[in-house]
Amino acid sequence: MTTMTPDAAGLAALEARLKQDLAWLELPAKSWVPRRVVDGKSVVDVVIVGAGMAGLVASAMLRRLGVDNQLVLDRARAGEEGPWVTFARMRTLRSPKELTGPAMGMPALTFRAFYEAQYGRQAWQALDRAPRTMWMDYLIWYRKVLDLPVRNGVSVERIHARTDELFALDISEGGTSRQILARHVVLATGRDGLGGAYVPSLCDGIDRRFWAHSSAPIDFERLRGRRVAVVGAGASAMDNAAMALEAGAARLDLFIRRADIPRVNKFTGIGSQGVVHGFAGLSDDWKWRFLDHTLKAQTPPPRQSVLRVSAYPQAHFHLASPIDDLAVAGDHLTVTTPKGRYATDFIIFGTGFKVDLALRDELAEFAPHIRFWCDRFPAPDGMDNAELENSPDLGDSFQFLEKEPGACPMLARLHCFNYPATLSHGKLSGDIPAISEGADRLARGIVRRLFVEDREIHFANLKAFATPELAGDEWQDADVTHQPAE
Repeated sequence: MTTMTPDAAGLAALEARLKQDLAWLELPAKSWVPRRVVDGKSVVDVVIVGAGMAGLVASAMLRRLGVDNQLVLDRARAGEEGPWVTFARMRTLRSPKELTGPAMGMPALTFRAFYEAQYGRQAWQALDRAPRTMWMDYLIWYRKVLDLPVRNGVSVERIHARTDELFALDISEGGTSRQILARHVVLATGRDGLGGAYVPSLCDGIDRRFWAHSSAPIDFERLRGRRVAVVGAGASAMDNAAMALEAGAARLDLFIRRADIPRVNKFTGIGSQGVVHGFAGLSDDWKWRFLDHTLKAQTPPPRQSVLRVSAYPQAHFHLASPIDDLAVAGDHLTVTTPKGRYATDFIIFGTGFKVDLALRDELAEFAPHIRFWCDRFPAPDGMDNAELENSPDLGDSFQFLEKEPGACPMLARLHCFNYPATLSHGKLSGDIPAISEGADRLARGIVRRLFVEDREIHFANLKAFATPELAGDEWQDADVTHQPAE
């Protein structure tokens, strides 16, 4: 794959076809939302925070529906949005290559079209899964061909609710701070979008030179010749273990809490359009039942990721080995599990993410008012699940709901289009398979609200519209030209 030369002419031909497809479908739709100016500032209809895959397809879907007064803000440099070339460390995506992802139902916008245009159909048939960095290339191309309004190097520091039903966003860009006004804000902020990395408390007080979370920048070359431990059995844990081994780690200890590595991908296994569109229609107890079972079964790491680790003789899998204690012992760490004690020089926690609004300064004003599932839904007997209990309780267009009705009405305009939305909507906002369907649900809800709010303007436009389609000379009144018989 790395030796193939992409065909620029093929990609240009695909772009021409996509342009024609959009023209035939009259997309994007004409702009229709009335512009606003408040306090001398132009108001943005929708600000999307995050220009990863979810943010891009949310923007694209809004433009498709005629909402063009929008911004997509990302603090990363262009081409480094999302995890794909930062902390994602797998060789290929975990999803099947055929998934259409953010293509919004358009064949010419799929990853397959992007790949085949450059390398041909035979290469596509030989491809197992999409190379991780090529998926990033695809998203960069997606952004370019759809001309999405992304601004990089912009951090959203704080979001405020104004009394005039607008948001004021404090943003930092290029070392300067300013404020922008918006009617709706979409948080397309990924796995840690409502919190941050989860690390067990046993790390408290241990110098950071000894450990890192799998989502952090890690200098793997520094681990050459050293003893490395990894905690977890998920895909991220395996990928980080493999990176350490490939960098020349002298020993790799993989500590896994379970007595066996999960082998069955439950939710993916029952994936269908029924699940995509029907999950949100389930009763609360059925939503909980589905996801509690899925989370407790856990998602297995891809087979190739495990083989990537086990190919090294210095890799050691420790099953039924939760870490009971972690202590500094001079220039290294001592890891204690029920099976023994192990010396290691550096430990990586592939332990996922947590919802914790205290870690999101931008949401400080809203945090006390956001309703979570634990605020209104008691876990069924035998199904206690902290991850589900800490999931935000969302409305039908991913908007936050109030813990106390009337206490923070602006939450209805603040949308959670990231991974923690799963319990309310299903897997529509954090993974590749149904991201277009999620963006469609999000965008239609925002469009509906924008139109209803501006109903007086639209009705005035209706009354004022006076462009005739008939001139009046297309017919004659029969009663004028014809006299009735005596």
